[in-house]
Amino acid sequence: MQRDELLSWLRETDETRLEDLWHQADTVREAHVGGDVHLRGLVEFSNYCARQCTYCGLRAGTSVPRYRMSEDEILACAHEAVTLGFGTLVMQSGQDAGMDVEWLADVVRRVKRETALAVTLSVGEWPDEAYRLWRDAGADRFLLRFETSNREIYDRIQPPVGDTPSDRIEILRQLRKIGYEIGSGVMIGVPGQAYNDLARDIELFGELDLDMIGVGPYIEHPDTPLAHEAGLDDGDQVPNTEEMTYKVLALTRILYPGVNIPATTALATLNKAKGRELGLSRGANVLMPNLTPVQYRESYEIYPAKACVKETAVQCNGCMRGRIASIGRTVGTGRGDSPHWQERLKEVEAT
Repeated sequence: MQRDELLSWLRETDETRLEDLWHQADTVREAHVGGDVHLRGLVEFSNYCARQCTYCGLRAGTSVPRYRMSEDEILACAHEAVTLGFGTLVMQSGQDAGMDVEWLADVVRRVKRETALAVTLSVGEWPDEAYRLWRDAGADRFLLRFETSNREIYDRIQPPVGDTPSDRIEILRQLRKIGYEIGSGVMIGVPGQAYNDLARDIELFGELDLDMIGVGPYIEHPDTPLAHEAGLDDGDQVPNTEEMTYKVLALTRILYPGVNIPATTALATLNKAKGRELGLSRGANVLMPNLTPVQYRESYEIYPAKACVKETAVQCNGCMRGRIASIGRTVGTGRGDSPHWQERLKEVEAT
């Protein structure tokens, strides 16, 4: 798909044409990854963060109550994931400068020793030595969203820590070399994001050879600097809408047929009634039910009014399974690895 065609779809408003796009994405999804929806159990194990990202409620210096879960608390969540039939544990945190990298490696080792779960880490930017340590400990996947391919926007919304500039594109390439199944994604509708920027984001997914791609709308947090910034005023500002998110999700599935794509919590926040179902019907094949103990949920506030904050893990699991069944899909079994990653891993191990 050429850039002009991408831009045309991103600007499309005709409902009949968009129905064709949704149908095409769903057809490609069925042909390449089937009808299974894989459940990844999410544990938000720390909300400490050293970054000053201008859109995030966890940014350093905010008054949000901080917490770190213990190793035993995380392992309890892992065992609950097994009980609930999940194939993956996703361990997510802010970029917690107070976290001991050896401690996290020990947690990963315990999860791998005590369960058959795949382990996904989403803990931000660290030295290569830390990524290698966690991979050697048994971590299978790493999620690191590059958020936007526009460097000027990136530096504005994710200023570096100290004097070291951030280069998530290069980090993702390094994670691939280390042997992780790699995931990334972007925010849609960040103030200052033009349609051409978003089209470039979609192209970059392919250049990075991603296994997992998550896209979600920018949701304003009123206590952050970005909430007070205006968007482009020339008609080129990408809207942070539910519909625009579905467009990007569908185009991503069509262009990269075999990747794993979640219907995100942000979508469910915009449309609590059926955001996840619509995402699954327009290209997605993954959901991420929350295993985080309820007493910590409200403190992991990247944006306000996040969906499912007060649900227990059992309630969330039941809800997700009901939503999957309501659209005629089935819950996937096993880890739900990317077939492409399996082939690439053989090459990494051979070298």
